[in-house]
Amino acid sequence: MADTKDHPGEQGAQDPIKLIGIREAPLSLDEVFRAVGDDAAGGTALFVGTVRNHDGGADVDELGYSCHPTAEAEMRRIAEKVVAEYPVRALAAVHRIGDLRVGDLAVAVAVSCPHRGEAFEACRKLIDDLKHEVPIWKHQKFSDGTEEWVGAC
Repeated sequence: MADTKDHPGEQGAQDPIKLIGIREAPLSLDEVFRAVGDDAAGGTALFVGTVRNHDGGADVDELGYSCHPTAEAEMRRIAEKVVAEYPVRALAAVHRIGDLRVGDLAVAVAVSCPHRGEAFEACRKLIDDLKHEVPIWKHQKFSDGTEEWVGAC
């Protein structure tokens, strides 16, 4: 019986970063999910961040995202770190900028790996690092008239 680690499907793909982007247009979950399709992947994890109607006990009326010109390059750098740490078959990450409404998709990331546990872990690492390291800022406007800037996603 062959060791499963010897099977090409158990290893990371040659170029697993399939989609990285900062978008002004609404995000497509279908696009993100299709980007990570891979016959050698037994698990695909998808995370979707949406605009919620509250934050810190205050009602959110609207918000906008803006980013530094290096944001997309930083997303790619983080994706490369995730690919180096996990057996990623395919990876996708897109973030919205501009004015968004409650319920709109703000970010979508997906990772496919040979097994579900790896896919969950890699996806969690990807979104957590994107939120902490990519220069994207959120400007929230609350129903009481106050505003707040939140840094790095």
